[in-house]
Amino acid sequence: MNITKLVLGLGVILSVSSCVSVKTTTVKSAAISQTPKENVMQIATDNVVAKKGKMTKEEIRKWPHMDIFTDSVPGMSVDKAYEFLKDKTPHTIIVAVIDSGIDIEHEDLKNVAWTNEDEIPNNGKDDDNNGYIDDIHGWNFLGGKPGSPAPEQLEITRIVAKLTPKYDGKTESDIADADKEEFAYYTKLKEKVVSKQKEAAGQMAFYQGILNTIKKADDAVKKALGKDTYTVDELTALNDASVNPQAKGMLLKMLASGATVEESLKGIQEGVKYFKSQAETMYNLDFKGRVTGDNPEDITDTNYGNNYTLGSKDDEIHGTHVSGIICAERNNGIGMNGVAANVKLMSVRAVPDGDEYDKDVALAIRYAVDNGAKVINMSFGKSYSPHAQWVYDAIKYAESKDVLLVHAAGNDAKDIDVEDNFPNDSKDKINEFADNVITVGAMTRHFDKNINASFSNYGVYNVDIFAPGKNIYATFPKNNYQSISGTSMASPEVAGVAALVRSYYPSLTASQVKNILMDSGIAMHQIVKMPAERGAQPEMRDFDSLSVSGRIVNAYNAVVLADQIVNGKK
Repeated sequence: MNITKLVLGLGVILSVSSCVSVKTTTVKSAAISQTPKENVMQIATDNVVAKKGKMTKEEIRKWPHMDIFTDSVPGMSVDKAYEFLKDKTPHTIIVAVIDSGIDIEHEDLKNVAWTNEDEIPNNGKDDDNNGYIDDIHGWNFLGGKPGSPAPEQLEITRIVAKLTPKYDGKTESDIADADKEEFAYYTKLKEKVVSKQKEAAGQMAFYQGILNTIKKADDAVKKALGKDTYTVDELTALNDASVNPQAKGMLLKMLASGATVEESLKGIQEGVKYFKSQAETMYNLDFKGRVTGDNPEDITDTNYGNNYTLGSKDDEIHGTHVSGIICAERNNGIGMNGVAANVKLMSVRAVPDGDEYDKDVALAIRYAVDNGAKVINMSFGKSYSPHAQWVYDAIKYAESKDVLLVHAAGNDAKDIDVEDNFPNDSKDKINEFADNVITVGAMTRHFDKNINASFSNYGVYNVDIFAPGKNIYATFPKNNYQSISGTSMASPEVAGVAALVRSYYPSLTASQVKNILMDSGIAMHQIVKMPAERGAQPEMRDFDSLSVSGRIVNAYNAVVLADQIVNGKK
């Protein structure tokens, strides 16, 4: 799903060679030096003191690249990694981003965009015979006109809509024994969809009411003061009957927070937009979003989509932000630095504003693999997957071609050892059927009990590692930059490190790179605060128990370990 579904969740405000492996946590016992030495991995953080005092705006923007041992901030030691690599020769690799669309015209991305050199632009022919006409920078499996958004239902809604003609209006006594299990499933999901749609409609109306009230109060204040901008003191002193006291209180809180009224109103409008999308699209059983003309129930029906890989610059911010984290042009004096240099960015659009189709995901993975990607970032996910096997087959295909898939763990604050989360690399949540997928949880810059992001999914069997995912500054469409949060941001941090390793050590396999990232992560043996419902006492748990490795990805350690393995020192 794309960024719209994240808004309120963000606070609107060892190489394994077998085909099947069992997930373990033995990686934690690796014997690695704990003493800072030149070109030696640093893993243990028992003696590290968390950074004290307030960080500057610039420091916060750069925190994911910081070094825990020199900056006291649990970043990925990216600059330190490049210092280690400065005398080594890199190879250019292709990184595919399967997402909502990417602004490849962005000032920090245009020079790293992948170009299919075997295709002649805009001649209406499939020059390279890969099955995709004019796929110059990638492929758009969502179809649609240039610049168009892609609203879509959630998978749970699509399942209910598909079964409605069969079961609508019937009771259990009307159902044949052979269909009773499916009918019960349909009934359960329909109740959830109807409830969620009603709830979203109520929230939309609530936020719209607040928006209208504050706009009216703001206009009244401006009129009473005779000016378009005003301070907290001026508003506090104002005593005018035309200004709603409750709305005045809201305005005071907005100004006291440091935001302008306009900025605050924009945030509230995002809330309206978020719930409107849920009520009118995602949980709407009658909504028809797909415009590609294919049959999404037929994996062999592949002649669909187009080469318009951006989508709407106004709406599809997610893929642009993810891409900047991975490979925004480094050291060009503008914007920000991506993790990986020597990368070409392939855009594969398959994630709508709603839940992605299994068919699109499976074919998107295959497209990226067949066109040379060595790392694929997948910052999306859902709780239902009616054609999961299609995606499993694509994952296995990627493994057979030595391609590493990096996947966001999800933002539901749930244990995905228990709760369903797709796509994944385990059908039973214990045994991996492939060793080329690394699933990433999100963490904050706070090296204390608050290090795990409150929204991040976790799982000692099904989340492999954690990475920076809170307040991540990166590219937005139209040459903009913003900070947002989510495991969608943590995943490309890891994809960037993986690309960095693969570009300097191309002889390493996808499986080796996955295990290098997990084995070389920073250890944190601390008790951390788990997510909790409002008003409930949060559970405290060892950070080690939140993932397979129990660690935080670290670029410096990863390249050091990769170097040792390639040069026979490990």
